[in-house]
Amino acid sequence: KYNLKKLVSNLPKYPNVLGRDRFFNSAVLIPLIKIKGEYHLLFQKRAATIRQGGDICFPGGGFEIGVDKSFKDTALRETFEELGIQKKDIKVLGQLDTYVAPIGAIIESFVAKVKKKAYKKMHIDFDEVEKTLLIPLSFFKEHDAEEYTLAQEIQPYKINENGEKEIFFPVEELGLPDAYKKPWGNKRHKVWVYKYEGEVIWGITSVIIKDLLEKYDISILPLHIL
Repeated sequence: KYNLKKLVSNLPKYPNVLGRDRFFNSAVLIPLIKIKGEYHLLFQKRAATIRQGGDICFPGGGFEIGVDKSFKDTALRETFEELGIQKKDIKVLGQLDTYVAPIGAIIESFVAKVKKKAYKKMHIDFDEVEKTLLIPLSFFKEHDAEEYTLAQEIQPYKINENGEKEIFFPVEELGLPDAYKKPWGNKRHKVWVYKYEGEVIWGITSVIIKDLLEKYDISILPLHIL
């Protein structure tokens, strides 16, 4: 017999992301540094030799089981490994909403103040980071992001390099409707792009920036509010 009381007792007190273990779980730090009375965002450009090389992003990386006790630990650890900024020089102010990215990753983003002296004494791991960028928040107020659209399709099969049909999902064998025998979905989602001194900021990073600015309400709040 199914016991309804047992089901209720096993329901999560704080609902999480269903199927989280099927995604790449990661965390980033959103470093705010006050210079000459104005807050700046600290970014890094990924080294060309690593995955997604050349992209502009915030410090961060994948959650490591057995190493990180929380996603905040992940963000702090990765910031130290990539930029050499120590935990004692970082004050975590809070967290943005969890972002489930179309590429199959879940990102937890932590907003933090970083001491200016720690920024000036950074020890960059050049195996992972080509360089850093410090961009004033006012830049994002004065320059709207360019908006584009990407489309995603679900592919039940593909034609491999030998010209053979490689089936991922056996639609015919399962007796599913004909509509699923060819790619379906064509889900469209917006992509925001910022351009700063010859560099392009887009993808997950631009989504995080946009959400941060909305939380900050940068259009009406003074930049010294924090």
